[in-house]
Amino acid sequence: MDISKNATKLLSLEGKVAIISGGASGIGLGTAKRLAELGANIILLDINEKLGQQVVEEFKDYGENVQFFKCDVTNKVDCQNAADRTFEIHGRIDILFNNAGIAIRKNAVDLEPEEWDLALNVSLKGQYLLSKYVIPYMKKNGGGSIINTGSGWSLKGGENAVSYCAMKGGTLNMTRAMCIDHGKDNIRVNTVCPGDIDTPMLKSECEQLGGVYDEKYKAECANRPISRLGTVEDVANVVLFLASDMSTWITGAHIVVDGGGIA
Repeated sequence: MDISKNATKLLSLEGKVAIISGGASGIGLGTAKRLAELGANIILLDINEKLGQQVVEEFKDYGENVQFFKCDVTNKVDCQNAADRTFEIHGRIDILFNNAGIAIRKNAVDLEPEEWDLALNVSLKGQYLLSKYVIPYMKKNGGGSIINTGSGWSLKGGENAVSYCAMKGGTLNMTRAMCIDHGKDNIRVNTVCPGDIDTPMLKSECEQLGGVYDEKYKAECANRPISRLGTVEDVANVVLFLASDMSTWITGAHIVVDGGGIA
């Protein structure tokens, strides 16, 4: 048996189509690069149209098949259009990485109701809406893989993060419910739960809490069994595993990617 050829086949995404929300930066962008490397056709969704178009131009230098659609994941028309356009172009949807999200670092007293709505709409409602419109297309091609971005705080509480903890906890249990409903259609639904990852979002959280995103702060974030800050590649590799044929009997699960931070 050619072991290397078999392993390559299991990880290959050749001919598959992946939709990635929050795809213009951070974990979404890093995952797009990893999935494209393994052969996937990528549809990037983001509300930031300027940044999204810049990213697509960068991908062209590598000959990758990547397209960008502006999409507000809180808007059902945008989400339906993203699913419809993807299917019209490619004739299939195999992978959905529900990654768009925001982090508002406030407690229940300081958080405004409008901020609560925004946080849950982007991160939780957005995951539901894209799934709602993508799942029927996945069924047409015999199944697929949905990966929802949770957090270490899907599993425990955190300071000054009431809306973030609520939405990430919701993601975890929504994932379980979706896996039960759609397993019969060969659609797997899992959650990836990152810890502190070196992204613009982590920088924003630091600054919201009055800190400075410098080497001292990053060193504090690295106080965990594997003593470093996480990278987007750390998360992208897990999404690749969950998207590929390496994980065909894994659904309703969560994988924590945090260097042991909540161990």
